[in-house]
Amino acid sequence: MSHFNPDPEPDRTTGLEPGGGVPPGETPPGESSMPEAGPLERHNPAKGWSKGPLTAIIVVAVLVAAFFLAYALVLIL
Repeated sequence: MSHFNPDPEPDRTTGLEPGGGVPPGETPPGESSMPEAGPLERHNPAKGWSKGPLTAIIVVAVLVAAFFLAYALVLIL
């Protein structure tokens, strides 16, 4: 059974410089260098938190804070 080496041999691979480096222009540009590379999304724009869940979170936070304040007062007195 022969073993297949997935690494290319630098001597026979096109586009490689001596030492195994890749010359500029041989690789595709990165995503950030391409303007408007992604699809335009108009169907689901972000509008932030809705009022219901934000109100529920604030109410729970206030109740927890009030509980710990009352517990601290009971321990002190």
